[in-house]
Amino acid sequence: MPLVPPYIESLRPYEAGRSAEEVQRAYGLSRVSKLASNENPLGTSPLAIEAMQRSMGTLHLYPNSGLDLRRVLAEKYETKIENVIAGSGSESIISNIIRTFLGDEDEVLTTEAAFIGFQVLAKSRGVAYRTVPYRDWHYDLAALAGAINERTKVIYLANPNNPTGTIFSKHEFDEFYRHVPERVLIILDEAYFEYAKDTPRYPDSMHYRYDNVITLRTFSKVYGLAGVRIGYGFAHETLITNLLKVKLPFEPSTLAQAAGVGALADREFLHKSLELNARGLKFLTTGLREIGLTVVPSEANFVMVVLPDAAQAAQLTEDLLKQGIIIRPLASFGVPNCVRISTGTDEDNQRCVEVIQKLQVPLTRA
Repeated sequence: MPLVPPYIESLRPYEAGRSAEEVQRAYGLSRVSKLASNENPLGTSPLAIEAMQRSMGTLHLYPNSGLDLRRVLAEKYETKIENVIAGSGSESIISNIIRTFLGDEDEVLTTEAAFIGFQVLAKSRGVAYRTVPYRDWHYDLAALAGAINERTKVIYLANPNNPTGTIFSKHEFDEFYRHVPERVLIILDEAYFEYAKDTPRYPDSMHYRYDNVITLRTFSKVYGLAGVRIGYGFAHETLITNLLKVKLPFEPSTLAQAAGVGALADREFLHKSLELNARGLKFLTTGLREIGLTVVPSEANFVMVVLPDAAQAAQLTEDLLKQGIIIRPLASFGVPNCVRISTGTDEDNQRCVEVIQKLQVPLTRA
């Protein structure tokens, strides 16, 4: 019997986007624009930083497992604390969902080229992992419903979706849900919720609750807390109770919890971040399309660009790196002919479009 199970041996570890410092050293550059990891170009919520500073005096004490943040979230979303969980980023909660609810004979169902973090975590359990193709870069909810079988236990949906940036509507989700048995758990990943919440078609999951749906959200994006690792989720108290049995006992950290509480109070930073992102989405989408590239309409804080083939996607990524612009190639996600470009500052966005234009990227539409 091998020491490492075959399903672990075959995995590729999650690879984070390259840092600005790494690219600076590699290419001898004085200026780098990182548009690869969907981070907030404004930095971190000032109220989150203040809250972390106030908590510094208690770092010799063990954290209270997110209890303060859970209380604040329960009050904000008018639910009970028993319906809320907090963790070290939403990926931590996904990991706990997989550990808690998946048995050896169960199957996971999602779209092809789903969020790479979920792919790695789900496949690490060693159960069957099944997918259906996108439909025009959107979740094909009808096909997913049709793919449910007696072994399906977890369905993963991200709305908005990473890496495509697309959303499904409340009507589409309700129609899909009619075909989902109560024994099947739906992970509804809303990491980019804040960017899409004002879109009329967008189904804010807190406006309707289903007993077998776990909603996940994060502070990593719009609140600029990616380096702190803090996320949260909502679900029926039975699901939360069982998740709390397997989560790390002192997660999230004292600093992370304080940051989350502070960030939730920072309406000014949220407003500025959303304004900047809206400008960035419009500028990148329009500018790249004018060059002749295929850009998928996005409701998140990034755009996905579809190239004619994998070679051109890799070439564009490398050419931009040499010019000090970091974007995310998507081969590891399962779409090798695509790249993802995060919104940055107005200056970074303009620089990105101008550099691509000068590179004379092939104008053949994908």
